[in-house]
Amino acid sequence: MKRAILDELLRGRAENRPMALVTNLKSGIQNFVYLSDTITKDSMIAVQARTALLADRSGPVDGPDGRYFIQIFNPPPRLMLVGAVHIAQALAPMAALAGYAVTVIDPRRSFATDARFPDLSLSTEWPDEAMARLKPDSRSAVVTLTHDPKLDDPALISALNSDAFYVGALGSRKTHAARLARLREAGLNDAQIGRIHGPVGLSIGAVSPAEIAVSILAQITEVRRKGGEAARGEA
Repeated sequence: MKRAILDELLRGRAENRPMALVTNLKSGIQNFVYLSDTITKDSMIAVQARTALLADRSGPVDGPDGRYFIQIFNPPPRLMLVGAVHIAQALAPMAALAGYAVTVIDPRRSFATDARFPDLSLSTEWPDEAMARLKPDSRSAVVTLTHDPKLDDPALISALNSDAFYVGALGSRKTHAARLARLREAGLNDAQIGRIHGPVGLSIGAVSPAEIAVSILAQITEVRRKGGEAARGEA
């Protein structure tokens, strides 16, 4: 690897930018493709590099002039949990084991404690402030768990105005219907509101906080890996 390539790699990783190193296996020429790049359909290798970035998958591909190898360098996906509740205590470590950089957000300091969430990033900011700082992107999932509109709604509004790949909200169907009405009153349109997975989680008959956490992480995984509109079910 040439020094210029290494320097660009280190710079991109320091900035947490999704990037793919494309190597021509015949000539050895290397260059980077960024997820933020504007890519035309005529650029076959760049299109395949972008696909690899979105799929989190390195590997060889065929180009117009031979074989290439695409090696992805993605920052870890992020999970922002609003509400330092019992479900979050189960979900946060599960998600961390699955490779997510987890942040638990709750201004209630009696809930958001190191004792309840060891070795995890905690924020005692109000959710809208935390979201403004964290800036959810296409590699971010946001889940609200408090049942408190003062906490959940500002986080949902921020998430739905971002590129977050997954937005979920805990609550019954009745609670969710009331939530949707509030979000419409706040100015969100049907397309934005339709992105919410609520009631959150796959429909697996979950009852306990740990089981609900499993259903939520499973649904996040489904949306991330399969893309598009994964089924919205009740935990």
